[in-house]
This record gives sequence, structure tokens and C-alpha cells, in this order.
Amino acid sequence: MTPLFDTYTTELLDFLYTAEKQEKAIDTAVIEEVARLVAEAEKEELTGPIVALFSRLQQLRRQHGWSAQKLGIERSGLEALAAKHQELDEHLVSVGGRVGQALAIVDKANKRVDAYLEKKDREAASGIELWDKILANQERIRQRLGMDEEEWNSFSGQIRHAVSSVDELAELIDLPAAAAADISRVTKNYRMRLTPYYTSLIMPGTVNDPIMLQSIPTGEMVDNAGIEIPPVAADHSPARLVDQFYPRVVTIKSTNMCAMYCTHCLRIAHIGKKDKMFSKQAYGEALDYIRTNKRIRDVLITGGDAFVLPNSMLRWLLEQLDEIEHVRLKRLGTRVPVTVPMRIDDELLDILEESNDRKPVRVVTQINTAREITPVSKEAFKQISKRVFAVLNQAVLLRGINDSKVKMWKLCETIQEAYVRPYYIFNCSYRNPQFVHFRVPVEKGRDIVESMYGNIVGDAIPRYIATAGGKIPMHRSNVIGHEGSELILKKPWNGEEVRYPDADPALYNDDRFSFSRYVD
Repeated sequence: MTPLFDTYTTELLDFLYTAEKQEKAIDTAVIEEVARLVAEAEKEELTGPIVALFSRLQQLRRQHGWSAQKLGIERSGLEALAAKHQELDEHLVSVGGRVGQALAIVDKANKRVDAYLEKKDREAASGIELWDKILANQERIRQRLGMDEEEWNSFSGQIRHAVSSVDELAELIDLPAAAAADISRVTKNYRMRLTPYYTSLIMPGTVNDPIMLQSIPTGEMVDNAGIEIPPVAADHSPARLVDQFYPRVVTIKSTNMCAMYCTHCLRIAHIGKKDKMFSKQAYGEALDYIRTNKRIRDVLITGGDAFVLPNSMLRWLLEQLDEIEHVRLKRLGTRVPVTVPMRIDDELLDILEESNDRKPVRVVTQINTAREITPVSKEAFKQISKRVFAVLNQAVLLRGINDSKVKMWKLCETIQEAYVRPYYIFNCSYRNPQFVHFRVPVEKGRDIVESMYGNIVGDAIPRYIATAGGKIPMHRSNVIGHEGSELILKKPWNGEEVRYPDADPALYNDDRFSFSRYVD
């Protein structure tokens, strides 16, 4: 009696027993190989030898036209092995489904991913893979700045020795004279600060190094400035230190301070020239607004950077929010774990855990390149993740930093391995002309994000977002048209249509930008 097989197995058997009209001569070595595979498949109580036999028969049939009959195997014998495979498999997977379908699908996918695996460590090396070079950089920088190991490994030491002048920067990294002159132009208006640790992530001799691009301003920040746009959220600030785009979520801008000032900072107008912390009276006005608005459920403490606040102030703010009944969740916005991970001390971790025990705390960070994940920053995130509800990443899509499939895939996989969940990718803001040179066309961004599906694990894939009076997911259904250089976006929560200036393709495709402009 002929066993009952599914369509996949029947089709595979039919294929193996249908020979081409003109078959090539069969080598004796092949006959012996097939006989050995048959013997192993019959002897072993495993599916692997059966799969190996069917796979080899399929290969020989495709390459040479040799049928299983010509190779010395009666169909009844092969059917018996097919039935054995199905009986052995715990989920009744057929040999036809496995050999004829699954392995072919896997092989096709493997070829697609192999191209990424071959490039990822070369084109987007993480700080873990470059750690030996970073350590060498750290030793050189530490000697130049006169820092001992205790200072290097302390938050206060990193801030005290932070690089804020062009002359000091030029002593630490390769900096063309023309670049230094342009940086001096920019720093008349905008602050520059790199912690020694973050400076050590810069790889000497790399034009448009992704760390340099994020931390060292170039002349474009002045040349592009044009008409000043009001500070971000100036039209969405219902109370002192408060931004509010949604009825149930508010932001407290707790300080203007950051350990490192990013060249693509959305809040560039808030930074000013001096570090500021605010009085409890100022925070009190923000807290009073939250207390009186019972719609508010989620509060983000940001800045600047929430983690540059003293532990005592951060504890107080979290305690105040925990006492407000309708506030159910808290977020802390910070780049500190990648710019100065020495800040993550036991006291801070205890504060996070204490508040998280009362109501969930999420730490929201911004990591834009795999380079920013080193053994030190990874350990910082690991310790934070033990104390809070979630650690989430909100990357910014930035030209020359992460605007390729390889770089973005590597970023998302690397941060996930560092206990951080990829959450958002923001399209670089159009509001700030100072960094128009960093903007990436929306279509390019969508291609990068959508390429992740089916290639990397699902919870490593962030949502692609544009900010235009709120966060608009850049699904194709939300981009409903365009007029000239502007896209027409639809807000999914209320159907409102808004105009969103896209990146200039000519500017984006111009190879000479930022530090490459200084290379002959």
C-alpha cells in the first residue's frame, strides 16, 4: 500500500523519478555515495540522514538529470524513508516540506543576509569590536589631558576635563586647519563639549567619522542657519519647563546641560552658553501643571540630559511624580550611558529601582551608531536594565552616520545585545536649518527600515517616525502625496494633513559634506 504523503513530498518524489531525456553517464563514485547515504538513512533513527539523502538526490537530479531510479533506488524504498522521516519528526513535518521548501527558503534568505554579515563589521564596527583601538586612544588622551585613572573613571573627572575649545580638540584628534577654523566660527554661537571618553571613540584618520559628525560642529551649522526657527515646542509649552504634544503625555525640560552636545540637537536653541539647573520653584510650576491636569498619565524628564542632574534632584523629581496619583509612568531621557557611562553609579541605580518599584520607569536613550556601544556602555545599560521597566532607544536617521542598511541593521542588533530595545528612528528634523546637511530623504529612510523585516529579529526593528506637530509613523499609507519638495503627511490619530519638507536630494547626494570638505 502506498503511504499517504502531502503535496510537497509527492512533488519531490515525482521530480526525483522523472529523468531527463538525455542523461549524462553516472560516475561510479556517485553510485557509491548514494548507496552510503541510503544505508545511513535506513540505519539511523534520525531525520538528518534522510534529509541529507533527499537533498543530494535533488541536487543530482537538477545538475545532471539523474533520476533516483538510475542511481539504484527503487521508489518504494525512498517512500519508506519519507514515511520514516514524517514519523520521527515531532511536528509531522514531511521530508518534501523540509527539503523541497524549507531548506530552499532558508538558503535564499541566507544569501541575502550573508551580504550583510560580510560587511557589517567592516562598514559599521561597534565599540566592542574596536575596543583595543579605543583603549589606545584613551591612554593617549588621558596623557594629553593629564588625567589619572581615578579621574578618567569618574563622572566629575570626565566633565571637568571635557573638551570645549578648538585648540584642545586639535591636540587630541586629527583636525585639518580649515576644519579648525570653521569650528571656531561655529563655537561663537553654539556650544561644543566632548567628554574625554566620547572623544576616545573617534578613529584617527577616518573622514566623517560617525562620532566626529555627532559631536564636532562644522561650518555648515553657520552657513545653513538662514532664518531662525522658534525653539522646538515653543508653540506646545502650556507651562514653565513643560512641553506637551499629546493630552496624556508631558515633558519636563529639567536642565540645559548635557555631557556632550550633539551637532544635530533638536533643542539647540535651549542650550545657551552656560550650564543651568533650575530652582525647585521653577520645577514646582511644571509639577503644579501636571497635578492639576488629570489626563496626564506619562511624564518624561529630559533636558538637556536627565542623568546630569545630581542624584538628590533626580530622586526628588521622581518622588514628586510618584506622589501624583494620575501619573502612572515615568521616562528619563539621557545620552549619558554612551557619552560618559561612568555616571551610572550605585546610588543612581538605587534611585531608579526605588522609583520603578513605585511606578514603572523607562530610560529612553539615543544611540545612533554601533560605535557608541563599548564594553563600558554595554555594562552601564545592563545595570540600568536590571533596575527599570525598559530601556528604549530613539535613534535619529543621520547622513553619513547610519543612513545605510548595513549601518542601521548593525546598530539595531548591537544595541539589542546591549540590553536596549530599538524603539524609534526619527527622521532628522526640518525645523533646524543648522543641520540640514544631516537630513536623509524619507524614501531612503523607509527603504532602510523596511529592509529589516525578515532579515533581523522583529523586536530589534524600530518604528520610523517624522515629527510634524506630533510623531507620525512613516508608513506608506501616511505619506499621501507631495507638492514640490514637501510631502503631505496624514496624522493617523486625527486624520489631519500636514506638510513636511523632505531632504534636498541634490544636497544629500553631494559627497563633499562636513569633514570631507576639508580633504583635498
